[in-house]
Amino acid sequence: MSRALPKYNKRRVVLIGGAAAVALSGAVIAGSALAGTPDKSSGTSNARTLAASPGTITCPDVASQLPAIPASAQAEVDRNLTLLQTQIQEANKRLVDTVGQGGPNFVNNAILGPLKDKRVATVNRIATAIGRTAAKPTGLDALAPCTLNASGTSTNTGSGTATGAASASATPSTAATQQQSTGSTGTSTGGSAVGTITCPDVASQLPAIPASAQAEVARNLTLLQTQIDEANNRLRTTVGQGGPNFVQNAILGPLADKRKSTIDRIAIAIGRTSTKPTGLDSLAACTLTK
Repeated sequence: MSRALPKYNKRRVVLIGGAAAVALSGAVIAGSALAGTPDKSSGTSNARTLAASPGTITCPDVASQLPAIPASAQAEVDRNLTLLQTQIQEANKRLVDTVGQGGPNFVNNAILGPLKDKRVATVNRIATAIGRTAAKPTGLDALAPCTLNASGTSTNTGSGTATGAASASATPSTAATQQQSTGSTGTSTGGSAVGTITCPDVASQLPAIPASAQAEVARNLTLLQTQIDEANNRLRTTVGQGGPNFVQNAILGPLADKRKSTIDRIAIAIGRTSTKPTGLDSLAACTLTK
C-alpha cells in the first residue's frame, strides 16, 4: 500500500503537468494567432478616425501682402510671421482635441474667434514694426479671420519670411492705435449681468523696466487690457451658447493662452538688457466674477 501511493501521486503529477502544458500551449498558440492576424481592426479604426476628421483651419497669407520690409524690422516681422503659423497649428490641434464639444457654434466661438483676435494683434505688431522706419501698411486686419475647411486641407498658412508685396488699403486698425498707450492695469473694469472677467494685475508685478524695453512693455500691457475687454465683450455676446463649460473653453481658456504669450513677450523685452523676470506666467489665468 505504501509503494502504490507514490505511483498514484506520480501519475497525478504527470496528468496535472500535461494539462498545464496543454493549457500553456493553447495560450501560446492563441497569442501567436492574434499576433499574426492581419490588422483589420486597426484599419477600421483608422477609417473611422479619418471619417470623423473635423477639417482644417485655413487662414489668408500675410507674408505675401506685405510691402518691402526695412532691414531694421525684418527680424521682428519674421518672428511674428512665425507666430502666425504657430497660432494656426495650435488652433488645428484644438479643433482635433475638442471634436463633439459644445453646440453648433462651438468651433466659431471657441477656436476661430480667439484665433482671429490673436492674428489681429500679431498682424498689427508686424504693421507697427514696418511703420517705425517706413510707410506703415494698412488694411492687414482684413487678413485676420480664418475659415474651417471641412475637406481637411489647408491652402494658406499666413506665415513665412516676408520679401515684399503690395499691401491692402484700409483704415488703420484700432488695436494698432491702442498699442501706443503707455500702460495697462491688466484688470477688468465695469460689470455685466452675465458677470465680469477679472485678471491679475501684471504691471504692478514687474521689476524696474529698462528704457530700451519701455515702449515694448507698454504696448504689451495695453494689449493685455485689450484682451480682457474683448473677452468681456465675448462674454456678453455669447450668453446662452454652448454647454456648462462654454465660458471656460471658449473664453477663459483662450484668454489665458493670449495673456501667457503677451506676458512672455514682456519678460523677454526686459530680459534683453536686464534680469529677466520669472514667474509671471502665474498671472495669465483669469476668473469669471458674477
